[in-house]
Amino acid sequence: MADQQKGLPANAYRPLTEGEKYIPFIPADQSVPEITVRSVVTGVIMAALFTFATAYSGLKAGQVFEAAIPIAILAVGLGKVFARKNTILENVIIQSIGAASGAVVAGAIFTLPALYMLNLDPKFSTIFFAALLGGFLGVLFLIPLRRYFVADQHGMLPFPEATATTEILVSGESAGNQAKTLITGVLVGGTLDFLSDTLHIWGVHFNSTMLGSTLQKFTAKTKMVFKMEATAFFVGLGYIVGLKYAAVIAGGSFLAWFVLVPLFAHGQFVAGVNMAAMDPGTIFANYVRPVGIGAIAAAGLMGIIKNGKIIVSSFSVGFKQIFGHHESANSERTDSDISMKSVITLLGVSLVFTFIFFYIITGTFGYGFLTLVITFVISFLFTTVAARAIAIVGTNPVSGMTLVTLIIGSVILVKAGLSGDAGMTIALVMGSVVCTALSVAGAFITDLKIGYWIGSTPMQQERFKFLGILVAAASVGVVMYVLNTGFGFTVLDAAGKAIPNPALPAPQANVMKTIIITLMDPKANIPWILYGIGCIVALLMDMLGVPALAFALGMYLPQELNTPLLVGGGMAALLKKSSDDEKVSNARFQKGTLIASGLLAGSALFGVLGAVLASIGTGSVVAGKPVSVLDWLRQSIGLGAHRHYAIMESVSGATIVGLIIMALICVYLYLSARNADREVS
Repeated sequence: MADQQKGLPANAYRPLTEGEKYIPFIPADQSVPEITVRSVVTGVIMAALFTFATAYSGLKAGQVFEAAIPIAILAVGLGKVFARKNTILENVIIQSIGAASGAVVAGAIFTLPALYMLNLDPKFSTIFFAALLGGFLGVLFLIPLRRYFVADQHGMLPFPEATATTEILVSGESAGNQAKTLITGVLVGGTLDFLSDTLHIWGVHFNSTMLGSTLQKFTAKTKMVFKMEATAFFVGLGYIVGLKYAAVIAGGSFLAWFVLVPLFAHGQFVAGVNMAAMDPGTIFANYVRPVGIGAIAAAGLMGIIKNGKIIVSSFSVGFKQIFGHHESANSERTDSDISMKSVITLLGVSLVFTFIFFYIITGTFGYGFLTLVITFVISFLFTTVAARAIAIVGTNPVSGMTLVTLIIGSVILVKAGLSGDAGMTIALVMGSVVCTALSVAGAFITDLKIGYWIGSTPMQQERFKFLGILVAAASVGVVMYVLNTGFGFTVLDAAGKAIPNPALPAPQANVMKTIIITLMDPKANIPWILYGIGCIVALLMDMLGVPALAFALGMYLPQELNTPLLVGGGMAALLKKSSDDEKVSNARFQKGTLIASGLLAGSALFGVLGAVLASIGTGSVVAGKPVSVLDWLRQSIGLGAHRHYAIMESVSGATIVGLIIMALICVYLYLSARNADREVS
C-alpha cells in the first residue's frame, strides 16, 4: 500500500529514463479522501490567519515569510486530534488553500499601501477586487502550463520550496510534535511582543545614547547612533532569513547610518541647510532614505536584466503551451486539469470583471480598456517567468516585474492623458492586479508540484485555489484597513511632514509611491541625485557578489529593524554548527526553523490584534480624542493611554528588561532546538 511507504519513490527528484514513469506517493488508481469539509474549512482558516500574519510581516520588515511550510506542519499535526487522521491528500488541499495567503499578500502590500501614503483613501472594495482579480488571473494563466512544469520537466527543475513542503507532508507521522513546537512558538512570540510592542509594559527600542552622557555627546558630534528593536518577531525573522542575508541587510543599514548620515551631516550637502544641526533620524529620513529607494529600484531592474534569457525562453514556453495546448486523452486522476474550455470561459469572465473594475476607477471606457490591455499583456507574458523562477531558485522576482509594470503602464497612461491623483490611483491598482497575478502564479506552481509528487488531483487543487484567493483577498483588505486605522502608514515628523511610520515602513510600497509621483507629477521635487547614488551603490554591490536587493532594503529600512536580524541569524548559524554529526545539526536547525516560524507568526498575529484593539473606540473622549479599546486596556492596568505608534524611545531601565527578555527568547530557541537530538536518536 502506498500509504505505508517510508517516503517518495526513488525517481521523484531525478530525470526519468526512457520509458520510465513516475508513480506518485498515492497512485492514480487509489481513492483517498481529498476534498472534505475538514480539509476545506481548515484551509480557509489557515488562509485567513496567515494572510493577517504575512501582511503584518511584509509591511513591518519588507519580508513576506512563506506560509506553505508552517501550514503543512499544522495541517498534519492538527489532523491528529480527530478520531480519523487527515489523509495526506486532505493535507495537500489544506496547504494549497492556505498558501494563497502569502501570494495574495505580496501582490497587495507591495503596491496598495501607497494609496494610503498618497492620501488617495482606497476603499475596501478597491483592495479586495484588485487582489481577487489578480489572483484569479494568475491561476487561470498558469493552469495550461501545469503539465509542462510539473510533469514534462520532471527532475529537471529543483523546486526547492515544494521539495521541503512535500517532505513534511510525506513524513507526517512525526509532524505532530512539529505542530506542537510551532504552536508553542506562536504563543511565546505573540504574548511577549503583545506585552512589549503593543502594551509597552517594557521597552524594546534600544539605542546607544541610552548608555550614558558620553555616548550622547559622541552621537551629537558624529551623528552615529546604534539602534535595535528587541522583539521576538525579529529573532524569528532573522533566523529564517539566515545569517548571510541578515548580515547583508545589516550591512546596508550600517552603510546608511555609520557612513552616509555622518557624511551628509558634515558635508553640508544641500546649500542653505544646516544639516549638522539635525539629528541622525532626520538626516536619514530626508537624505539617506532616498538613496535606499534608488538602490531598491536598481536592484529590482537588475534582477529582470540578469534573468533575460530565462524571460525570453519563458515567453516562448508560455505562448506554445497556452495557444498550442490540446486536451489530453489521459483520464488519470493525477493528470486531470480543469478543462481548457472552462479555463478560457473563466478567463473571459475575469477579464470582463477586471474591465468593469478599471472602468469604475477611471470613469471612462477608453482608460478602462487601455488599463485592461496593459494588465492582460504584462500578466500573460510574465506568468511563465514567475513560475520558472520559483521552480529554479525558489524566489519570485515579482517586485522587479511590478516595478517594470508601473513604469510601462504609467508612461502609457500619461501619454494617453491620464495623470495626477487619478493617474496614480489607476497605475497603482493596475500594478497591484499584475503583482498579485504574478505572485499567485509563482506560488501556485509550487502547490501543483507538491500535488504531483504526492498524487493529488490537479483539478481539485485548481478549483479550491480560487477559494483560497477569495478568502485571502478579503482578509488582506481587512488587515490593511485595520493596520492603517490602528497604526497608520505615515506619521508626522517634528516639522509636520508626513514620513513613513517606523512601525510599518512598507518599503516596497514606499518605492512604488516614489516611482508613481515621479512619473505622474511633473512638478514634483524629485531627488534624482540621491536616487542615482542609490543606483550606483546597488550596481557596486552586484559587482562584488553581494545580494543587491537585500543590501538596498537594509539602506531603506530603519536601523532598529535590521540589526536584530543578526541575532536571529546568529542563532541559526549556531544550530547549524552545533554538532559534528550532520544529521543531528540538521535536525536541530529544522526544529529551530519551526520555533522561529512560530515566533514570527505569533508576533504578527498578536500585532494585528493590537491594531484591531486600537481601531475600536470605546465611545469615551479624553482631551478631545476618542479612547480606543487598547487605550482603555492600558489605563486599566495602570500604564496610561498612548496615542501614536511611531517608534517610542523608552527609558533605559525598561529597555534593558526588553534586551534581557530577547536574550531569554534566544535561549529558549536554542535549547528547545537542541532537544531535537532525541528525535534523531
